[in-house]
Amino acid sequence: MSTGRINRTKGIALAAITSSAVVAGLLFFQGAADADPKPTLDQAKAQVAALQHKAEQAGESANDLRGQIKASNDRVKALQTGIKKQQAQVDAVKRQIGSLAVAGYQTSGMTTTAQLLLSTNPDQFLSQASTAQAYAGQQNSALRKFQAAQGKLADLQASEQTELAALQAVQAQQNGLKKQIQTNLDAAEKVLGKLSDAERERIQAENEKEADEAREQRTSRSGRMDDEDDDKELPNVPASGRAAAAVNYAMAQLGDPYVWGAEGPSSFDCSGLTMAAWSRAGVSLSHSSKAQINEGRRVSKSQLQPGDLVFFYSPISHVGMYIGNGRMVHASRPGKPVKTESINVMPYSGAVRPG
Repeated sequence: MSTGRINRTKGIALAAITSSAVVAGLLFFQGAADADPKPTLDQAKAQVAALQHKAEQAGESANDLRGQIKASNDRVKALQTGIKKQQAQVDAVKRQIGSLAVAGYQTSGMTTTAQLLLSTNPDQFLSQASTAQAYAGQQNSALRKFQAAQGKLADLQASEQTELAALQAVQAQQNGLKKQIQTNLDAAEKVLGKLSDAERERIQAENEKEADEAREQRTSRSGRMDDEDDDKELPNVPASGRAAAAVNYAMAQLGDPYVWGAEGPSSFDCSGLTMAAWSRAGVSLSHSSKAQINEGRRVSKSQLQPGDLVFFYSPISHVGMYIGNGRMVHASRPGKPVKTESINVMPYSGAVRPG
């Protein structure tokens, strides 16, 4: 066997060995990743809380796109209404042109001189010829009108297509954020899946106890100001006027579960709760914590009053309602109920007073 052939054979064998080693290494690392050490109960709780917070962040970012989607939908509907009206104008001008064309056709077969010579009533013919010229002038005017109407229709149709493309882009962005929500929630479930049955049951029992304790604090479900029973179980929250109506409603939801995109009546996300509460007070807010911080008068932390909205993280991804004594009521995060909590449990970002 020649030296070159021997070297080629050795090279092929070395490549095969190297490839096998790489594959084995990848399988080893994959196996190591799949065989992550089982977390302690406290580690699992911390990991789940972090993943659920990421889900909430994605949820509030998705909520923030609601306004854009609604505004874009409204513009599309307005354009479609305009297109319908403009199409009616184009059709009307078409019919006018058709009528003028029929009127002009009756004298279009021969020259005006020949028609005059053959006419049995020259005076009547001259009158008709004058009318025909008038029709021709009207036809030209109608054609110009048609061109203008058709141009406006084309502009409206082009604007509609542009707006539809923008709407689809925002909707795709929101769908991507929704996938992020579910990805993080699935990851949290995977963490819980590494625990023993007893540990998972313990976490579930703790969550149920937290929800029960929250429900024990709440008022009647209506949260109405004129319901005499509302204030009997309501913790002492010194609010008045519209703020009292908002606080009473929010406190009436204690114990309800967190569900992304929900705004009641039996589940909420953070901005859905504050929006629903202030709606009871006659104040309209967006379903977005990022938007709500710009929908009221800014107040300092030292000047907080019950009913004020308090915001957390940077960029803002959570909102609660201040109830006094350094506490708030809020739809906390996935897996947790609407509850009261210190405003210092999360990085504080600012506050506004709606209304």
